[in-house]
Amino acid sequence: MDLEVKRAIPGDLPEIYRLFEEAISFQKEKNYIGWTNYDKEFVKAEINNEQLFKIVNGDAIVCIFSVCYSDALIWREKDQGNAIYLHRVIVDRKFKGEKIFKRVMEWATKHARELKRPYIRIDTWADNNKIISYYKDYHFSFIENYTTPDLDDLPLQHRNLKLALLEYSVSSLR
Repeated sequence: MDLEVKRAIPGDLPEIYRLFEEAISFQKEKNYIGWTNYDKEFVKAEINNEQLFKIVNGDAIVCIFSVCYSDALIWREKDQGNAIYLHRVIVDRKFKGEKIFKRVMEWATKHARELKRPYIRIDTWADNNKIISYYKDYHFSFIENYTTPDLDDLPLQHRNLKLALLEYSVSSLR
């Protein structure tokens, strides 16, 4: 596969919404702890703020993920301008087993190095040991569990969640 990382654009919204809905359906089907909904306006804002990325194979969107450079609501005092934060990573189910997250990490590592930020951080559901183990397989270290507040500043899918916070060290910067 010839994969390329690009910024998402407004024309991608129907496919992005499909990916969110597919992910929610899959999580429910498998009885995984996961999203029950998502905020379409927040997704649009991420595109407008150039924070939503897509991995494409030709014209097909294989994966979407969000990047931010500050995440004080979740990481609190640990947010010191020294990390990039990955959020809402969704891989199209058609590409399961293709190690698409490896491509996300290659891009994120390069991006963190360019910004001279020594960490990549991610959060996921604290009660989902399978996904925590998956991220640990990519050399993320478990930092702590944290329950998010019910604040309007957070997207719907991140309110009142018990999260596991994980961190990856970009080794060439340490």
